Amino acid sequence: METILEILKFTIPGLIVFAAVYFIQRQQIQKDYQMKILEDRGKYSKDAIPLKLQAYERLILFCDRITVHNLLLRLKTRGMSVSELKTAMVISIQKEYEHNLAQQLYVSNKLWDIITLTKNDSIALIANTAESMNNSSADEFSRALMTKLGTMKKIPTDLAVKAIKEEAKIILNV
Repeated sequence: METILEILKFTIPGLIVFAAVYFIQRQQIQKDYQMKILEDRGKYSKDAIPLKLQAYERLILFCDRITVHNLLLRLKTRGMSVSELKTAMVISIQKEYEHNLAQQLYVSNKLWDIITLTKNDSIALIANTAESMNNSSADEFSRALMTKLGTMKKIPTDLAVKAIKEEAKIILNV
């Protein structure tokens, strides 16, 4: 019995010291791990800012390229029918969108939804206007599109550009 008490005299303090060291060491390892994560995040966010800004630039360029006015200047040629011009405009918008698909990695989901909605609204505007102009010339179609844009309170591409600028301001802390 006395030997058991002697063993417990040395074992219990040893176990207490071991437990204290174990928990302190565990907390230190967790703090080091969290610091490493914070350092990595800071490093990655510094590297990501130029990529995000480049994505915003690309998306503003996308919005500019799909505005009806710019599409008409770029695509309309003499002798085009309404159907040909409409098809060329829709294809151009779709190609521009596909060319910029990767930019969604660098922008918020909400902004990407706005960009997609802008694309769809632009295509719908062109398609709806063309639908009502079956026997017209491409010049009349162009005028009708520009007139429709003039009567719209909110032009889809303008709203998208505004949203891009707002998100960029958050990144730049402006």
